[in-house]
Amino acid sequence: MEFACSHVVCNWRSEEAGPRPPPVPPPRLSPQPPPIPPRVGEMEAENRLKANVSVASLSVSQLVNISPAPLSAPVPSPRLRPPLIRFPTLKSKHTPASLPPPLPPRVGEMEAENRLKANINVVSLRVGQLVNISPDQETSQSPVVCGRCSAALSCLSSPQRNMWACEFCGCANSVHVDVKGACTGRCTGDHSDDLYLLSEINDDYQNLEDSLVVFCVDISGSMSVTTEVPSSSGRLAYVSRLEGIQDALQRALSSMLQDSPHRRVALVTFSDEVVIYGDGTSSPVTLRDWALVDYDHIWGQGVAYSIPHCIAETFQQLIQRVKDLTEHGATCLGPAVLASVAMASRYPGSKVILCTDGRANIGLGEMEQTPSPSLLTPHFYRQLAQQAVDSGVIISVMSFEGTDCRLADVGRLADTTGGRVNIVSIGTIATEIHSASMDNVLATGVTATLVACDGIFFPHEDETDHKLVREIGNVTSGLESTFEFAVKPEFMEDFLQKDKLPFQLQLSFKTRDQHRVTRIITERRPVTSCSRIGAGSFNMAVLGVHGAQLCASLTMEGRVQDAQKQLKAQQDLLTQISEQRPIETEERIYGNWMDTMTTICDDITAESHMLSDEAAEVMYQMRRATSVGNQNSNATQNQQKPAKKKKTFIMKRK
Repeated sequence: MEFACSHVVCNWRSEEAGPRPPPVPPPRLSPQPPPIPPRVGEMEAENRLKANVSVASLSVSQLVNISPAPLSAPVPSPRLRPPLIRFPTLKSKHTPASLPPPLPPRVGEMEAENRLKANINVVSLRVGQLVNISPDQETSQSPVVCGRCSAALSCLSSPQRNMWACEFCGCANSVHVDVKGACTGRCTGDHSDDLYLLSEINDDYQNLEDSLVVFCVDISGSMSVTTEVPSSSGRLAYVSRLEGIQDALQRALSSMLQDSPHRRVALVTFSDEVVIYGDGTSSPVTLRDWALVDYDHIWGQGVAYSIPHCIAETFQQLIQRVKDLTEHGATCLGPAVLASVAMASRYPGSKVILCTDGRANIGLGEMEQTPSPSLLTPHFYRQLAQQAVDSGVIISVMSFEGTDCRLADVGRLADTTGGRVNIVSIGTIATEIHSASMDNVLATGVTATLVACDGIFFPHEDETDHKLVREIGNVTSGLESTFEFAVKPEFMEDFLQKDKLPFQLQLSFKTRDQHRVTRIITERRPVTSCSRIGAGSFNMAVLGVHGAQLCASLTMEGRVQDAQKQLKAQQDLLTQISEQRPIETEERIYGNWMDTMTTICDDITAESHMLSDEAAEVMYQMRRATSVGNQNSNATQNQQKPAKKKKTFIMKRK
């Protein structure tokens, strides 16, 4: 686990979060409100007026009856006001001399000004590294868990006389094992790491070479569109999209023959029909007409198609099948992907690489019905994606630049299963296909559970408890996942009195050799308040990745305004940090991510447009963003490229 801040900030809250102070009740109104007190100048003028009136009102008789004063007595002079002495005032260029000095800010206003703009209580999991366990790591059979919150006993726990008071929820649990015997992993200071082997091998040994790579290729009529590319002689040549894919596939097959000669490879094409070529050695199976709308029939045909040979035995047949492809017909994308996933489902850890240049227009998952796509279309892609996850299959989606294949919908297949989403050109498709074919699944059925002590919650999540469960599914190298947490207002004072708070990650997954393993990492973190946090306490890699993943997820869920608020908070946080220390080069990349997504969100809000393929590509890559130093990240590598023009981020509704 990697935290975004050196401490847990207990009293952080956004302007919207946390309890608001109760409104001040208005004063009771009396039947007649009291008069407003006069100003100082008015009081002086009123006193002078009273004096003059009293003198003028003396009657003549009163004046006559006044007895003369003795000659020796001094004649009283009228009472005069002392002369008003004016002192010169210092005048400022900006503030007039007549204005009083400004009032000092209130305490609440000072806190609001210094308040952190974004929540820095974030923890990042490098899942790709955590599931890549070594065979020599010592494991136990099963953990001892709390009966209330399911937190696991660790070497950081302190059981007394066979009783363990859970450090997360306070529940008293009876334990009959020694802590050292139950926890065999590494324990250093405030950190422990334990591995538990929950089940033996429940299937045949699954070697990495036993997995299957299925190339699912669009050969519809639009694949005949050509593009100008420079030739080796320096002259311009015109290459069609299908010719570009054929060249890329031949290169990928040659590379796999050299690097993984025992890997299975299959080919599926689609136009107005689906053709399953398999490894090229058997007769192809064709699906057309009514078969294109029968989910179960397509799945059954794919599962039944056998792929007995590895690429070392089928290389020449596959190369010839690829060379013989020609463009024709419509685009039955959905049935083709369904058949490909069904074939790959027989080999957990397999992958499907989809290459297309247009939206599906016939069969399951079609998107061009009049007047609008079928309501079943999103459901079809969600169902297919989940079935791929359950089978341990990842799907990568590639479309050509300048086309519209509704990547926001089709890209869901890759986003859910752990694959790539890329827009390619004739010049880059070979590289992208090769990279996708090298993505090896390290673990399947991955579930991450983060347990915190009672009083902590997870913003932006459905769960309101102090435990969060996230289904991750398939994991490839470089995958990172982030969690955001905060302290409930009623627990703030109590937590600030503590030195440290415990956190525990429970990562459950199935390895390549079909072992069901749980890895439990427990860590204690010091606590502090917002006023004691400086820029040197932040891990900008964790904050940048979390901001990208969170804002992209909110946008794809349709919560654009929430995404905009988070983007603004992240940008303000970078501004705050830049006022305290220089911004590093890598940190500027995270800022560029925020700027790009802000442009997309503003366009969606202002113009009420749906996402274009270019915008969907950015959002899907940001949902799987990883730190800049992670060289295995597809999203990181793509987002370091210059951003596309703003006009390509949105697409008008038709």
